[in-house]
Amino acid sequence: MSDNVVLAYSGGLDTSVAVHWLKEKYDMDVITLTIDVGNEKDFNAVQEKALKVGAIKALVRDAKELFIKYFVWPALQADALYEGQYPLATALSRPLMAKLLVDVAHEEGAVAVAHGCTGKGNDQVRFDVGVSTLDPRLKIIAPAREWGMTREQTIAYAKKHNIPIPVTVGSPYSTDENLWGRSIECGMLEDPWNEPPEEIFTMTASPQKAPAEPDYVEITFKQGVPVSLDGEIMDGVSLVKKLNEQAGKHGVGRIDHLENRLVGIKSREIYEAPAAVALLKAHLALEAMTLSKQQVRFKEKVTQEYADLIYNGLWFTSLHQDLAAYIQSTQRHVTGTVRMKLFKGSCQVVGRKSPKSLYNFALATYDKGDKFDQGSSLGFIHIWGLPVRLQAQVQLLGETEGPLKIIGPKEEEE
Repeated sequence: MSDNVVLAYSGGLDTSVAVHWLKEKYDMDVITLTIDVGNEKDFNAVQEKALKVGAIKALVRDAKELFIKYFVWPALQADALYEGQYPLATALSRPLMAKLLVDVAHEEGAVAVAHGCTGKGNDQVRFDVGVSTLDPRLKIIAPAREWGMTREQTIAYAKKHNIPIPVTVGSPYSTDENLWGRSIECGMLEDPWNEPPEEIFTMTASPQKAPAEPDYVEITFKQGVPVSLDGEIMDGVSLVKKLNEQAGKHGVGRIDHLENRLVGIKSREIYEAPAAVALLKAHLALEAMTLSKQQVRFKEKVTQEYADLIYNGLWFTSLHQDLAAYIQSTQRHVTGTVRMKLFKGSCQVVGRKSPKSLYNFALATYDKGDKFDQGSSLGFIHIWGLPVRLQAQVQLLGETEGPLKIIGPKEEEE
């Protein structure tokens, strides 16, 4: 009797080939696990395909609610953007998938899990580290990392063994999609000079062809978590879906990122993330209103560390728990509503309000009702500038060259 292996199955090229390859290479019975994190697939068709290509059982798990509640919302509260651009859609889904792979392996008595990641990407690290952390006894197999085939050879292998695949050599894009965004890579996109063709986008309209009139949307947050759109209270999955449609219709959320992969290479990635882009901007705007200057400055440092941690596959770590605890603390008063303008690829904050706002109109206004004591500024300036004046008098004023000498640009000699 053959051992069981649970394969994270998308129905794409690599995982479809992997079902046959695992049986051929390891003589293992393959149980496929397809995880719904908002992929918008025909999951019945995916199950049928898995069984057709050789799986002994094809399972589907609806994980959309888990994904939003325990992975997306904490990342949003952290303002997590990798290298200031990537909303981490794929990276956020991987620890959840690793957890479900381990759970199903235990349920099915499997001795191993497998995934379709290559040896050049980040996902192999996220899956392997996640699975080995949760259960180091499980064997981890990455067929695409082991078989050594090029993409063209993998397509040829599929055709040889009558494995139906969704790509051809002429259309070689690799994609990944969930509620928080979609990634596209490979093919002509690997040349960073090439403009992404319109055909690769499915979540966003071309900004040039987007509606001629803007839409406005009001997003209400409670302690950093979105709870309603335009006054309608919604669960997280429904809210993200609706905002993806609204913002995507206006071409919002296209990202062209030359990013630094964990494995040490640079990679050109195209992303679509309409809801993520809109929510991240809105959340930052509300934080600017409800957090102190010191909180905002320090949280920016934590945000970068948190985004790197997610990208680098370190979700199941004590450091993550520590950073998450701090981030949760910062969100105590991040409650209010932000109004966004969606138009021709742009997503602009045009209004915000909060019952916990630190913005005080009476202190900020220059008009009637101004309560700021401008006379106090003189003493403040005197104390604030004291160390500057002292250092200048002791160390700098006597120097002919130094920070107090204004030097203009050198003129080129004729």
